[in-house]
Amino acid sequence: MFTGGLDQVLTEKPLWRNQRLGLLANQASVTRNGRYAWDALVAAGFNLRCVFSPQHGLWAEEQANMIESDHTRLAHLNLPVFSLYGETRTPTDEMLEGIDRLLVDLQDVGTRVYTFPWTLWHCLGACAERGIPVTVLDRPNPIGRAVEGPRLEPDFTSFVGEGPIPMRHGRTLGELGRWMVRRRKLDLEYAVVPVLGWEDDTLLAVSWPVSHWVPPSPNIPTPWTTLPYAGMVLLEGTNVSEGRGTTRPFEVAGAPYVDADELAWRLEALDLPAVTFQPVRFRPTFDKWAGECCHGVRLNVEDPLRFRPYKTAVAIIGTIAERWPDEFAWKRPPYEYETEHWPIDILSGSSRLRTSIDTRDRPLGELVEELSRTDENGWLEALSSV
Repeated sequence: MFTGGLDQVLTEKPLWRNQRLGLLANQASVTRNGRYAWDALVAAGFNLRCVFSPQHGLWAEEQANMIESDHTRLAHLNLPVFSLYGETRTPTDEMLEGIDRLLVDLQDVGTRVYTFPWTLWHCLGACAERGIPVTVLDRPNPIGRAVEGPRLEPDFTSFVGEGPIPMRHGRTLGELGRWMVRRRKLDLEYAVVPVLGWEDDTLLAVSWPVSHWVPPSPNIPTPWTTLPYAGMVLLEGTNVSEGRGTTRPFEVAGAPYVDADELAWRLEALDLPAVTFQPVRFRPTFDKWAGECCHGVRLNVEDPLRFRPYKTAVAIIGTIAERWPDEFAWKRPPYEYETEHWPIDILSGSSRLRTSIDTRDRPLGELVEELSRTDENGWLEALSSV
């Protein structure tokens, strides 16, 4: 299907394999035959000295939003594992001591608010300060090259957005890293081992075999989940369940106060591209409304290439806020270590979505169109201009 950067360096064994290496990775960092990156690198003779883990921990067992993981060890390799989602989100001098190069092998999901790119952002800055080269062993973007959503505004930066990119950015982690280095003007030796065999127009969220998918975080259980996540993650800024605590996270939305049939027909009336809505009931086992029966909708995507998850999520939020205004609420801070801005603002990238829905000064269809407008040309120009 494709060959990622990890498999390539294991075959080619570059000259830097004898350097003292750190590795930023988690359980989804596997070879084509399912071997963990740290085991494969050591077995191939690479001089691995430590591992760094992102949000959710090395084994992706921790849930989201400020549920931290501790430092640990890979006992069978006698290697320390430094958590970058615990007491710090930036590698310290002590963590980087004795490292000649940092390798990065993370499966990103193509959405700005997924924290893996911002862990890379912090690692790039730390390594630039210490003169440590960074090499990204790239992996494909499972939701392809499509771009969606407005770009993050500067006043709303956080750990779910350190730079002005759209919600669905259409780039690989290695490509984003290249943009980060240029934008920040980092004096850094940066390299990407690119993905081979991945066609830009291939939507791997659909074609990636589930049996070959290792969840990079607890609520991305299948490659398909990456597609609705690119919009439905906005519901984390509301009191509407996005399906956490169910077996289909980000594919359902609802709350106890919603009428499922009415929500479905109201959403159908908006004529959103390539998606229909099925009335459902679900009972989350954890997170919002845990143990309570939620009434809502399931997304039935008819054409993944035309489906627009960001626009769909804006429509769901707007419809529920308009029809059930007394029960609907925005989630209050803190969220991802941000204590002042509303969570929905740092998720959507500005206060515009929240204030526009609260104002309700125009028909919902017009509002959804405006709030989901994408500055794709501006983002592509930004990628090429820095």
